[in-house]
Parts: sequence; structure tokens; C-alpha cells
Amino acid sequence: MEQNPRPNQITPNSIQFLLRTLLALLLSLSILSCSTQNRSASKPGALYKTDALIVAQLTPNTFKHTSFKQTNDFGYVPCNGLVVRHGKEAVVFDTPTNDQSAEELIRWIEGSLGCTVKAVVPTHFHDDCLGGLQAFHNQGIPSFAYFKTQEFARENKYVVPQNSFTDSLRLPVGDAWVLAKFFGEGHTRDNVVGYVPHEKVLFGGCLIKAMDASKGYLGDSNVAAWSGTVEKVKKAFPNVKVVVPGHGNHGGNKLLDYTIKLFRTD
Repeated sequence: MEQNPRPNQITPNSIQFLLRTLLALLLSLSILSCSTQNRSASKPGALYKTDALIVAQLTPNTFKHTSFKQTNDFGYVPCNGLVVRHGKEAVVFDTPTNDQSAEELIRWIEGSLGCTVKAVVPTHFHDDCLGGLQAFHNQGIPSFAYFKTQEFARENKYVVPQNSFTDSLRLPVGDAWVLAKFFGEGHTRDNVVGYVPHEKVLFGGCLIKAMDASKGYLGDSNVAAWSGTVEKVKKAFPNVKVVVPGHGNHGGNKLLDYTIKLFRTD
């Protein structure tokens, strides 16, 4: 007569049941993990956030960095820049507002993206564009700017970009390239824009306004030329998908239309 197993006795059937249960649990966790990763990768938002720096992914190879500046007229202002990567290399448009935030950004690019920063391009001479330039120089990262940006930075006792160009500059990044180009005066007499052809992303800097933004600081501007300059930008990049202004939320090419209308004088 077969005896019933004692309550604590392990049998072949119980082992098989435990193995099947464990396998099912591991499979469920694997599916849940993959699903969560996919949702996380596709969901826009901050990849990195501290009190001093926010990084958000725009497209597979472009990232908006935002740092902050205390101003007398506009309060605590968020200031945007752009990181472009391709392969294991990166180019940065506009530095964070100070060296500490710039060092933080460089560490994030090297650590989280696994990229070497090949160049930094301040898009005009104000400190919301080159306030963290010394941090890049300290890391041996070369800087490039429009020749007037060099002149104005020197006149205003800011850190001076190391290299200059007179109209446009094409910089390699991985197997791709990015463009910096001067289209005319607007926010300043030296404002350039950055364009990323392989992602169709335009970094407009302070030449371009976020939707519903005010005219902002006009102390160094050419208001009469502003709309015409942005019209040239719009004509040069008709296929742009993402436009990043110097301050505020990014958007599409409607930001170009809004800026043109905001500064139209006719």
C-alpha cells in the first residue's frame, strides 16, 4: 500500500511544479521589463534632472540641455542648449550658464551617452550661451563661434571662443555633421543658429522665441532686422521637424512663424 508523503517531503511532482512556477515568473518579469524599457525609451521627458541642469531627449540623437540664470528683469530664467551625438562623438550648441553646470553636462555626456565631446559652439556672446565655456576649455574641448562673437566676448570680458568662422561652419560628429550659420542680426548682431541634418533639428538659440513668449531682452538687438533674418532661416531649412529656442519649450516650425510675426515692423 502506497503511503502518502509527509507534509515536508519533497517529491518529483512538487519539484516540477516549483520549476514551472519559477520559469513562468521569470518570463513575466522579463516581458514586464522589456515593456517598461520600451515605454521609457519612447516617452519624451527629462533623462537627467538636478537643481542646476535638465537634459531631455528630443530625437534619437539630439538632447536639449537646460540650465538657469538669475536676471534682474525676468527673474530665474531657464536657458536652453543642444547636444548632438552620432556614434561615440558629440557636439554641443551653447554652454550651460556657468562652469559648474557645464562640468555637470560634460560628465553626463561622457557617462550616460558614452560620447566624447568634440566641440562646443556658443551661438552668441551673452553669458546664457558661453557662461560655462571655461569648463569646456579646461577639458580640452575646442570652441567655435562666429567671428563677431569672439569680438563681443572679448569686449565684455567673457571667456573668448578659441576658433572663429565668418559665415558658416560645418563640424563633423561621428559619421554625420552639424552646421552653424549666421543669417543676419536679430537678438544680437552675432546670433547664429545650429542645424542637425540627420535629425532635422534646428537650434535657434535666442534668435527664435518659444510660442507665446515675449520679446525678451532687447539691449543688444536689431529689432528691424529680426523678422527678415528668421525668414531666411525658415527658407534655408524647409524640412525642419524640431525647433529649439534659447528659452522655453521647443516645438516645430511654427516657432519660426511666431517669431517672424512677433518682430514684424511693416
